[in-house]
Amino acid sequence: VLYAGVEALTRIVASVGRLGTITPVAELEPVVVGGVTVRNASLHNMDEIERKDVRKGDTVVIERAGDVIPYVVQVVKEKRVGRPRRFKMPTRCPVTGCGGHVVREEGEAAYRCINAACPAQLKSRIRHFAARGAMDIDGLGEKLVDQLVERGLVHDFADLYRVDATTLAGLERMAEKSAANLATAIEGS
Repeated sequence: VLYAGVEALTRIVASVGRLGTITPVAELEPVVVGGVTVRNASLHNMDEIERKDVRKGDTVVIERAGDVIPYVVQVVKEKRVGRPRRFKMPTRCPVTGCGGHVVREEGEAAYRCINAACPAQLKSRIRHFAARGAMDIDGLGEKLVDQLVERGLVHDFADLYRVDATTLAGLERMAEKSAANLATAIEGS
C-alpha cells in the first residue's frame, strides 16, 4: 500500500549513520501520511536532491510505501516562492564534537564522515549492536545510548560491559530497578 502527502519542507539537514554515511533529511511541517505523523523524510543523497531540485521552503510530495521510512518523491515547483538556495553537503561532519572530514569517493553516491570516532557513528553502532537482531539488550534504547556516549562512559562495545547498575542509575530517567534490569540484560548478552 502506498501512502502519499504534500507538505512544506522547512529545512534540509545532514544526518550521520553508523557507517559514516551522510543522508540529507527533509524536515517538514507535520503531516499525517498513512495514519502516521511525518516530520522528516529521506532525500537519499545529493544526486537525488539535485535530480529533483529540492530546496528549503519547497512544497514536496512524500510517500510511505508500506511501513518504510518516508521519502520525498518530487517537488511541487509551481508552489516554489522566490529563488531559494540549493542545499550543499557539508565539508565537515555536522555532528557536534566530531568535525571530521566529509568525503565522496569517485563513483559513489554517498558522502561519508571519515572520523571513526564520530559520536553519531558510535551512537548508531551501539544501538545496532544492542538491537534485537544482534545482542538483544532489552532496555538499552536511543536516549540511554545517547547519554552513555555523551557522558564519555562508552567509547566502544566493550565499554558497555564495564558500565554497572550504579552508573546506569545516575542517568536521566533511570531508577534503581531499571538500572539493575539493564545491567543484568547487558551482562546476559
